[in-house]
Amino acid sequence: MDPLEGLDDSSTDDDAASQTTEDDPQIPEHQDPPPAPPAPPAQPSAPAPTPGQPQAPPARERPRYELRHTIKGHTQGLSSVKFSPDGILLASSAADNVIKVWSPFTGELVRDLKGHTKGNSDVSWSSDSVYLASASDDTTIRIWEVDSGLTSKTLRGHTQPVFCVNFHHPHSKSGEAAASSDLLVSGGCDGDVRIWNTERGKCIKRLQAHVDYVTAVHFNKDASLIVSCACDGLIRIWNATDGQCLKTLAEGSDAICQHVQFSPNSKFILSTAHDNAIRLWDYQTARCLKTYKGHVNKLYCISACFSVTGGKWIVAGSEDNKAYIWDLQTREVVQVLEGHKDVIVAVATHPSQNMIATGSINTDCSIRIWEERPLEA
Repeated sequence: MDPLEGLDDSSTDDDAASQTTEDDPQIPEHQDPPPAPPAPPAQPSAPAPTPGQPQAPPARERPRYELRHTIKGHTQGLSSVKFSPDGILLASSAADNVIKVWSPFTGELVRDLKGHTKGNSDVSWSSDSVYLASASDDTTIRIWEVDSGLTSKTLRGHTQPVFCVNFHHPHSKSGEAAASSDLLVSGGCDGDVRIWNTERGKCIKRLQAHVDYVTAVHFNKDASLIVSCACDGLIRIWNATDGQCLKTLAEGSDAICQHVQFSPNSKFILSTAHDNAIRLWDYQTARCLKTYKGHVNKLYCISACFSVTGGKWIVAGSEDNKAYIWDLQTREVVQVLEGHKDVIVAVATHPSQNMIATGSINTDCSIRIWEERPLEA
């Protein structure tokens, strides 16, 4: 089942997309078929409403995340945390040159991946959870075989530090083994977006995409499109086959985009920017559908992501040392995760469980694993 099936991509907004506030359209939620009529209760739990009296809508369920583990091991600031698609492992990158692989369930270190000669900005798992790609300031991308800890391929082509990397994750039906993909996309401080065949270890397409650092790249689910964003303030949609730029979105002079990704159903784009706002876009119409506010983001490249294992949430780090969770539909801040001692730049959500990982920089350098508290009986 599509986890974002309830989102309506026909919604529109006013022309000033970067000024979207209370005029945002409501994206209708998915309506499940009505349940069968319940058996009459033995005793009514509440008095019947007065005829003609409007009934209050049912309260929306809120998340109940609490700290499970605090993981320490990196000696410099975190840059990314990513759960493996099978949900078993968590990978992290930092400025200390080492990629670390952890068990999110025990908090224990599973393996160090060593080989980069400078700090690392991003990691991405292959869809079968066998390989891990890492983007480094040493201008290379390494493809690691995680079980052995060995470098399978070293990808060279970027002329400046590589800032972001993402494997394509082919869509798999429920119950089927994850399909593997050899496609990888990367973005660098040279302004280039590169598409790689990791099996061959070759760059198959170079896009001269931006005039400034490329800070995020992401495939849609069938790998026909790539979204990128950069410090030039632009979000661009690319045809992954011929490299043509299909659309450019601009957030405004005070809203330089820092992170971008497709939604799980590939109909929308989620972006973060340096105006303390996160936006959900219908990229086909270039309309901003939702704006999420409450966190602080003016200086750092802070990631945001979707959480669809329980409720439908948006999760992001913040420069006030907290992580924020928003209701995707109402844009309300529904929980704030506190405990880090420095800016949270990295967040990730578990693919099948109600679990969140957060990573912090400089004076903190820790990863925190948050898990939803079960409802009390």
